[in-house]
Amino acid sequence: MKKILLVEDDPNLGLLLQDYLQLKGKFDVVLCKDGEEGLRTFTKHTFDLLILDVMMPKKDGFTLGKDIRKINAHVPIIFATAKGMIEDKTQAFNLGGDDYITKPFRIEELLLRINALLKRTSNSEKHEEEKQTTFKLGRYTFDYTAQLVTIGDTQQKLSTKEAELLRLLCIRKNEVLTREEALLNIWHDDNYFNGRSMDVFLSKIRKYLRDDPSVEIINVHGRGYKLLIN
Repeated sequence: MKKILLVEDDPNLGLLLQDYLQLKGKFDVVLCKDGEEGLRTFTKHTFDLLILDVMMPKKDGFTLGKDIRKINAHVPIIFATAKGMIEDKTQAFNLGGDDYITKPFRIEELLLRINALLKRTSNSEKHEEEKQTTFKLGRYTFDYTAQLVTIGDTQQKLSTKEAELLRLLCIRKNEVLTREEALLNIWHDDNYFNGRSMDVFLSKIRKYLRDDPSVEIINVHGRGYKLLIN
């Protein structure tokens, strides 16, 4: 469940937005009534997206956004305000805002903007992950380019297929990697014989990682596999 920080000084609007986004958007929404409370809350928790009202007591939304950007340069921020002047929109984006919505707005529109922004952020993060070639797996280091798994002074050379399979598992770490996705990405065909071949490679990879019990590749019945790192 994605977690949203909503900072809104109007208690009625704040509660309305919180209830709607939790019910319709299936988000975990934390509501704060002013900028100072918003900043304290942000520093104590991890959020996937922020919605900041601009006109607030104690600390306005633009100042809050500026303070947050000093802490986290990437978390998506939507500014919400009754001020629709181009100067205000320019300031919002110059402060690192990702979107801007003018009051009064339809809550459905806000939800659409949230979903679009989270999708864009997720795609960007996945793109960065897919360019990654070195992974830390507990006490192990996996170098995809060199096809090496290293723990301490011990190195294990992987075959090309083993390296490709382990890299996919690393990219989907703690998530399910389906058999179909793995087979189509590596073998380009999800037939029975390729599936049996992949099972053999998985058994070998499990042996390479057996010296660290915090690293485990589990079977997810009827779906695929999951690389777990505790």
